[in-house]
Amino acid sequence: MTLKSLTLAAVAAALLGTVSAHAAPGQPVNRSNDPFGFAALFGGMSGGGAVVGVSPFGRQTVSIDTKYKPGNIVISTSERRLYYVQSPGRAIEYGVGVGRDGFQWSGVKTVSAKKEWPSWTPPSQMLKRRPDLPRYMPGGIENPLGARAMYLGSSLYRIHGSNEPETIGQAVSSGCIRMTNDDVVDLYNRVKVGATVYVMR
Repeated sequence: MTLKSLTLAAVAAALLGTVSAHAAPGQPVNRSNDPFGFAALFGGMSGGGAVVGVSPFGRQTVSIDTKYKPGNIVISTSERRLYYVQSPGRAIEYGVGVGRDGFQWSGVKTVSAKKEWPSWTPPSQMLKRRPDLPRYMPGGIENPLGARAMYLGSSLYRIHGSNEPETIGQAVSSGCIRMTNDDVVDLYNRVKVGATVYVMR
C-alpha cells in the first residue's frame, strides 16, 4: 500500500468512523414501505436497472410544513433527509449522511459561505483523535469534502459532497451533513449565503 493510499485511507476512516449497521427509525415525507430507498438502488430507478455508484436517495419534490420559508434548508437527521424549501409547502428532498453516535447535534444555523471544490484542514479536535491525518488537503475529487461545501455559521459543520455515495443514508460523519456530489452541486446552485438551516434529530 502506498503512502498516498494510506493517507486517503486514514482520511476516510476519520470522516466515516464506524458505519452504523441499522438506519435510524423514522419515516421521511411521502415514503411508506421503502423508507430508505433500497428499491431504487436495486432496480426501481427510472430507465430500468440500478446505476452503479448512485445513492438510492433520489431527489424528489415533497410536501413540507408551511412554517418554513422558501430558501430555508431543513435537515432531519433521524430520517437522513435534507429539504430545500422551494415554495410555501413544497421542498426538494435529498438523502444525506449524518453524524455518527457521539457527533450528533441539532439547532439553527446560517449558511455563512459557499465553496466549490473546497480544500480541507482537519480541525484540532479531529487531529487529537487522529494525529496521522494530513494537516491540509487541496480541493479535488479525492478530497473528502467533495465537489461543493456550504459552511454553517462559525461552527465546524458543513453541508458537503462526498465521493462515497454508498454512505448516504448512514450515520457516518463527525457531525457534517454529506451528500452525493451530484446532489450537493444541485443544492449549491439553489441555496443563497445567509439561508437559514434547521437541523433536527
